[in-house]
Amino acid sequence: MPWICKGSRCSTGAPGPGSHRFLPALVPSGRTGTLSGAISGGSRHVNVFQINQHAGATIGAMSGRIALVTGAGSGIGRAVSLAMQSAGYSVVLAGRRGEELERTVSMATPAGGAMLAVPADVGDPVQVKALFATAKTAFGRLDVLFNNAGRGAPAIPMEDLTFEQWSEVVAVNLTGAFLCAQEAVRMMKEQRPQGGRIINNGSISAHVPRPNSAPYTATKHAVTGLTRSISLDGRNFNIACGQIDIGNAATEMTERMSSGVPQANGSILVEPRMDVRHVGEAVLYMANLPLDANVEFMTVMATAMPFIGRG
Repeated sequence: MPWICKGSRCSTGAPGPGSHRFLPALVPSGRTGTLSGAISGGSRHVNVFQINQHAGATIGAMSGRIALVTGAGSGIGRAVSLAMQSAGYSVVLAGRRGEELERTVSMATPAGGAMLAVPADVGDPVQVKALFATAKTAFGRLDVLFNNAGRGAPAIPMEDLTFEQWSEVVAVNLTGAFLCAQEAVRMMKEQRPQGGRIINNGSISAHVPRPNSAPYTATKHAVTGLTRSISLDGRNFNIACGQIDIGNAATEMTERMSSGVPQANGSILVEPRMDVRHVGEAVLYMANLPLDANVEFMTVMATAMPFIGRG
């Protein structure tokens, strides 16, 4: 079962700062663990713990490959985290809402890999550095980053958008993806064996827009450029980078499609959705490839959604 640390002491019996709220991991049966230190990032305090399976052994040593997923507290991020954990990956869960990260951990497979929940805002460079430092301290390396965190703006004419609404989308969808990729590349270049894989969540909107979606569509097009740049620049360091463009996965974000959403011709149509587990399986396939092979771009979508011919 998961260990939960809240308040001044943890369920492991280890003391912790009164301000922290932290759910470290799902630990396979027969292992015990203790908090082994702490890393501070801005005003946020993140605790780190270590498995006491063998002297000096970290979590990653008993779970195989290590993945970090942003936006892991809901939707696609949760589905991918659970798919990877079930397949034996140890997964670092990042997201703004600690309670939702805890929910993701509670859904994990008991026989799967460990899970480490670290609340973090990917648009804040200080918190991103602390996130990756925490992952490195706990697991020793990083094999896969799934750059998934994202948000949209109100679907209103672009002349009515505020600068703040634009900036909030750019901060998460583009700056956050860059900051996380930057830290991942640093780790992957330094670790031995060298290398790793970065998978960016693009979108159908990385190809064509929905009505009144300028901030989201612009950032998703930019993510495609980031994917290509990382793929090129990482080539000499055994770092692969690919992108998955997802259309109408059944998550909280797409619930509105069940009652109808605006189309390019001005009509309102109900759009079909697909089970989000298919996205988890697709990302797992990309992640499991050897580093001498790469899915540069993949589109996974509800078959009958209005994408081909959209607009």
